[in-house]
Amino acid sequence: MKRNIRNTRNVWNVTRGAVALALAGAVLTGCGEGKPASSASSTPSSPAGQAKGGAAAAKGGSVGAAGSACPLPAVFDVADKWKAKAVEPDPADSPLSGLTKQGQFSMACEIDAKPAGHLGFLRAWTGTATTGTPRAALEGFVGANKNASKAAYKETKAGSLPAAEVVFETYSKLMDESKQERALAVITPHGTLVLHLSGLDTQEQTDMVPALELAKSSMKAAS
Repeated sequence: MKRNIRNTRNVWNVTRGAVALALAGAVLTGCGEGKPASSASSTPSSPAGQAKGGAAAAKGGSVGAAGSACPLPAVFDVADKWKAKAVEPDPADSPLSGLTKQGQFSMACEIDAKPAGHLGFLRAWTGTATTGTPRAALEGFVGANKNASKAAYKETKAGSLPAAEVVFETYSKLMDESKQERALAVITPHGTLVLHLSGLDTQEQTDMVPALELAKSSMKAAS
C-alpha cells in the first residue's frame, strides 16, 4: 500500500477534509490510538539536521514577521518553492478540531513541501508560554501525541536562540508501520514556537531535513 501511495503523488492533499481524517495517524500529529510510547532518550540516535547526502536548502522567503503569510513568535527562512499558509483553529465541535491542537499548542502555519517535490509539511505550532525551557516545551508537545515513541532529545541553538530538538517515531495504523519525524522548539517573549517536520514516510522526512535546518539556522525572535 505504501508503494501505491508514493506512486500517486497528485492525490496528496491531507490538510483538510475526508482524506485528512483517513490519514491523520500517518501524516498529522495528534491524539489517537497506536502503539504505546516508549521512554524518551536524552541523546538522539540520529541527530536532526544530518540528512543523508542532503544539500543545503535554498531560501525562498520567510515567515513569522507581521504581514508575512504566518505571523509567529519567531521569524525564519522557508525553503525555495515551499508554500506557507496560515492555519485557522477549527471549531471545537468540528471533527477536525483535534488536528490543529496538540497538548498546549495550536497549529498556526503549514508550510507545504509539495511544490518542491516532497510529500510532507513543516508545521509551526504556537503556545502562550514565555518562560520555561525549550526542552520542556518539546517534551510536552511530543508527549501529547499518543502515537509517538523512541523520542531522543538534545539542546541546541536556533539562530541565536536557545532551542531543543527531537527525533522520534510515530506509528500509523493505516500504513501499519512507523516513520521518523523531527521537531524543534524555542521560547521567545512572544510565546513558544514548535516546528514539526513530517513526511509520508521516513525517507521523505529525511529528504526534507535541509528545509528544517534552514529554518533553524535563520531563526530569530519576532520583533
